[in-house]
Amino acid sequence: MNLIVWLIIGGIIGWLASIVMRTDGQQGIVLNVVVGIVGSWIGGWLIAPMIGGAGFMGYVSAFLGAVILLAIVNLLRRGRVR
Repeated sequence: MNLIVWLIIGGIIGWLASIVMRTDGQQGIVLNVVVGIVGSWIGGWLIAPMIGGAGFMGYVSAFLGAVILLAIVNLLRRGRVR
């Protein structure tokens, strides 16, 4: 059951991050889930210790991690961040 929740929350976080970074049209649902899960890991590792990763702030750190991941991908792909 936890895996299903991870996939759903990861997909939502990845989708929201892709909307913020304007890459939503370029990626599908699978990539949104991957970005959400990997972004959550980045956010938990980098951001959560600074802002506290419990409760709602855990979702915020996951979202910020996904945005950072998309910014890095855009930087490597295009040479600039949108």
